[in-house]
Amino acid sequence: MIKRGLKTGLMAATAAAMTITAWTTVEAAETWKIQSLWQPGTVNQKVFVRFAENVKAMTKGRLVITPMPVKSVVGHTETLEAVGADILQGQHSGGAYFAGKEPGLQICTELNGAFETTYQSQLWFEYGGGTELCREAYAKFNVFYVGPVWFGQESMPAKNRLETVASFKGVKMRAPEGMGAAIWRRIGAGVVTLPGSEVFTALERGVIDATDWGTLGMNQDLGYHKIAPFPLYPGFHSAPAADVAINMKRWNGLSADVKAIMVTATKEFARDMVQSIIMVDIQAAEDAVKQGATLVNWSAEERTKFRKIAMIEWDVFANKSPMARKLVDSQVAFLRKLKLVD
Repeated sequence: MIKRGLKTGLMAATAAAMTITAWTTVEAAETWKIQSLWQPGTVNQKVFVRFAENVKAMTKGRLVITPMPVKSVVGHTETLEAVGADILQGQHSGGAYFAGKEPGLQICTELNGAFETTYQSQLWFEYGGGTELCREAYAKFNVFYVGPVWFGQESMPAKNRLETVASFKGVKMRAPEGMGAAIWRRIGAGVVTLPGSEVFTALERGVIDATDWGTLGMNQDLGYHKIAPFPLYPGFHSAPAADVAINMKRWNGLSADVKAIMVTATKEFARDMVQSIIMVDIQAAEDAVKQGATLVNWSAEERTKFRKIAMIEWDVFANKSPMARKLVDSQVAFLRKLKLVD
């Protein structure tokens, strides 16, 4: 009887302990709202949703991310502040949107014209100190920079064949204001600043001759190649990286293993995004050619000319803040290792 009672008591205690453990696990679960810069239903947003699903599966439900499309809670230029204030727990956005607050954040998105492929950019982040420097830049906003997520190499729809640096002289070129616009001006283009919603109409009416806008697949879907049938592809002038960035207190509250899972899941997110967009672009290239478009691919010589001109503007931009200088100098040093600049 004593043995039976002892056994029953141990079973009851074990069951109670399991119940408490389960309850504690539920209590410890984190649910985060992370807002992206993507519209619902786009390839990019679908990949973001897969990232959230991966995090939930890998953490066994200890961290649940609600992947919200652009403007779900705040505007796309307001997410960094919202994350710092814990209104959002994270963002999947681009540092360039917040370069007015800290110019160095532009470099965490891209140094225009620097790397020819997203793979080269990845090398800098992983092995050239890029990730650590971006964490330093984001930290002043009470935000932890987990890592970069590239969203493709941008194409450039054009109404005429633009195969050289010299061919851009006098071209009416739409570009977003900032480093990119400064580079195109220095090359000799007449830069026109327009919101994305007006680009198609501007091309159609001859207000602009070319536009620094979107990946080949995105532009094919929008019908750009019917009115601007000479897209630059593959693009080299812009290969921007979005981010995964989390409220600092939320990040610091995670256990070491969940932090490691988040870093690993973000790297997988980046791979998934890059490869998904590459496959879309491959199909878009085939479709565009069938529809009469001509894909323009710059020679290595012309790419080098472009990069040398871009370097002048990189240095101008680096002088905007100490953090920008650190980031630009680090990236230029890595470009030298890759033999992309002298």
